[in-house]
Amino acid sequence: MKKPAIIIFLSTLIFGACQEKTEINLGDEITQIENGLLTSYRSASDSITHYNIYDRMDYYHVPGVSIAVVENGEIKWAKGYGIADTETGKEVDPTTLFQAGSISKPVAALGALKLMEEGKLDLDQNVNDYLQGYQVAENEFTSEEKVTVRRLLTHSAGTTVHGFPGYSQTDTFPTVIEVLNGDGNTPKVWVDTIPGSIWRYSGGGYTIMEKVVEDISGQALEVFLEEQILKPMGMTNSTYQQPLGEKWQSNASAAYNRQGEIIDGKWHNYPEQAAAGLWTTPTDLAKYCIEIQNIKSGKTDGVLKKETVEAMLTKHLNEWGLGPALSGEGDDLLFRHGGKNAGFSNNLVAFANSGEAVIIMTNADQGVSLMAEILRSVSDFYDWDISNQEVLETIPLPEEHLQEYLGTYLLDEQVPGIGDYFIDVAIVDGKFQVNDPNNGEVNILSALTPDKYFDLTTGNQVNLEKNGDELLIIFDGRFTFHKQKE
Repeated sequence: MKKPAIIIFLSTLIFGACQEKTEINLGDEITQIENGLLTSYRSASDSITHYNIYDRMDYYHVPGVSIAVVENGEIKWAKGYGIADTETGKEVDPTTLFQAGSISKPVAALGALKLMEEGKLDLDQNVNDYLQGYQVAENEFTSEEKVTVRRLLTHSAGTTVHGFPGYSQTDTFPTVIEVLNGDGNTPKVWVDTIPGSIWRYSGGGYTIMEKVVEDISGQALEVFLEEQILKPMGMTNSTYQQPLGEKWQSNASAAYNRQGEIIDGKWHNYPEQAAAGLWTTPTDLAKYCIEIQNIKSGKTDGVLKKETVEAMLTKHLNEWGLGPALSGEGDDLLFRHGGKNAGFSNNLVAFANSGEAVIIMTNADQGVSLMAEILRSVSDFYDWDISNQEVLETIPLPEEHLQEYLGTYLLDEQVPGIGDYFIDVAIVDGKFQVNDPNNGEVNILSALTPDKYFDLTTGNQVNLEKNGDELLIIFDGRFTFHKQKE
């Protein structure tokens, strides 16, 4: 028994207790999950409300979703929802390709671990000993400790560059070395803290790992991973090819922004293949989960050895493994990863010591909140207890107190590509809300105290403050907005 947003834009993953869990056919099982979506939070004064998946797709402007569920070490079901490409009318089905985003990382990490097993790579060796045509620049931080593949895989190498925005179809497509040197659309990847001293997520670090794998194997990353990792795991509907080859394109989903509008050129391309370049399906990612689970439980002819998988699932800094994020212990140990590319949002969660997993892929920037609601429904139906709705104590809306806070606010910093960032604060139909004209989002807020508010759907927190005569709104403790004079 396993029991253990405007903010998103500015920041650059229960059925009723009276419902019996009796034996039902698979179709009815899926239907119950599709109608069991729950928000992340609810007020203690509100009854539990379940939502239908299609209604929530409309609410979040998510055209398409694909889901695969693993139970008892097998893919129990996989299903697509909605539209893959609004220009052609192509619908999502279980074979529709999505960009995996950062879920590319734990799969690509298997390539480095494969080279380690073959004796070609020491995870604790200075990566500069393997790199050809490029070197990690030495400085005062690397004089004490070195960048190693183990540290790159666990985001503890001290490397910079969190993630990558991708390149449009008309952009010049840089090489990996150009990306690492900062000659693309992201800064140079360098070491700015002592390797091994802290955990900090770094897509730049995984791009160094990509170069290491290519230099040791003598193959392009997409070729090496296809031959050594993807095909052996049965992931035949997956590729690291960037830009995506023509033979794959007819089955690829387009990408959609926060308003549900198709991205120019249908999707971005990512030269940072290990960090963000995988095109795949939930079904193929389910095969990855099953392979790892089977090897850990004793499979001897898998893509890696049992001891390697055990090492991969050992917690390092910030509970990170050699590729995936880790949480829980023992029977409740999970390996997981989210994935976010332009117009794609994804989530993978799997139990390490039993044969359960769920993979959710969406073709929209707004997919994160939707996936959380789907995960909650799946978790509740199968009694996984990995995602529960949080109940908050709220108070009646203090409308008189709020009157002086209504109006237009300006963020205290410039936003790239926008400049001045304004929001509007209002009470509409008895609901306190923050409207963001920059992206069309509306945060409907519940009162926890007269000066502390919470969006029960997104989890965004808003505090009302005063600085002398000036009125302020603070989002998530990070973004300060100043009320503008009428």
